[in-house]
Amino acid sequence: MKKNILIVDDSVLMRRVLSDTVNSDDRFTVKDIANDGQAGLKLLLNSPTLYDAVLLDIYMPKMTGLEVLEELEKHKEVTSKVIICSTKADESAEETMIALDRGAFDFIKKPENLINAKSNTFQEALLRILEVATEQRAVRPSVSSVWKKKPLTTTERKNSIIRPDTSLIKGSGNKLIALACSTGGPKTLQSLIPFLPQNMNAPMVLVQHMPGGFTNSLAMRLNDISKVKVKEAQDGEILEKGTVYIAPGGKHMKIARSGSFGSKIVISEEPPRDALRPCANIMYESLMDSKYDEIVCVVLTGMGADGTVGIKALKEKKKVYVIAQDDATSVVYGMPKMVAQAGLTNEILPITEIADTIIKKVGVQ
Repeated sequence: MKKNILIVDDSVLMRRVLSDTVNSDDRFTVKDIANDGQAGLKLLLNSPTLYDAVLLDIYMPKMTGLEVLEELEKHKEVTSKVIICSTKADESAEETMIALDRGAFDFIKKPENLINAKSNTFQEALLRILEVATEQRAVRPSVSSVWKKKPLTTTERKNSIIRPDTSLIKGSGNKLIALACSTGGPKTLQSLIPFLPQNMNAPMVLVQHMPGGFTNSLAMRLNDISKVKVKEAQDGEILEKGTVYIAPGGKHMKIARSGSFGSKIVISEEPPRDALRPCANIMYESLMDSKYDEIVCVVLTGMGADGTVGIKALKEKKKVYVIAQDDATSVVYGMPKMVAQAGLTNEILPITEIADTIIKKVGVQ
């Protein structure tokens, strides 16, 4: 049976592009179309279980996509997975992050012109998201949200410092945390990054699959609610303990030696690997020749298998401890499942336990 898709967008052209793409795949059919958020919400409330997925625009007359999501939070009977269709990043990155926090399953960046709209890249990406979204369980365990917390003050950050406990620190030497996530990652990271202490005894490098322009908004929002410093990585900067570096969307991130003791970030625009840029495998492989003695690899929710090949190669050269998120708390149990099936994991944990486990492995300053 074909999966029913609802399209909610005020652009005639975009409605046509989305409809043609959806209907080109025998697994899906466009069941209904709405040209504004109010009409789309009415369809969803009138038939709460009819649509398997919704392609939802952000900026629309009468009711925006964010307002639709806000209303849907009050109506748990609506089972449709919502996929946000974002415009270019400088216009909608912040709103896209809010949409994900309000329950959107994932987002896709709209093509900027008709040529891009008809490209295989956009069409394949949309169909891949629909495939995963419509195969997920109707109800997922909720991930605790902290977006609505006020930014930490300087005093609160200082008070968050954990005093060193040598019983928690395993081994010695230079340590690094390398994390990978994809679908469901932006919201899942809320339940991890804010619970890391300011004086964490290692830097963290993080690959979240996102197009260009969106990761800076993610980094700023996480930074506002976290004790550690969170930023979008920049080419050439030196890694510092207690800082989380997020790979820029649409670019690869590698780690290279810098002088006798330091390590620096290298941002690359080389071609995508496995249709991914940034790609976690590339990040992990770059660590094979790094100065770090011990590396904690963390793989969270996401479709596909990115990270498995890179971690396997890294394990041959470095002392590595691998933590994978469990099925029950993953939005999409793809990436963590694959790394576990490859026999690479040391622990498989719910997201709520991963921050503490990381600190037990790397310690505090």
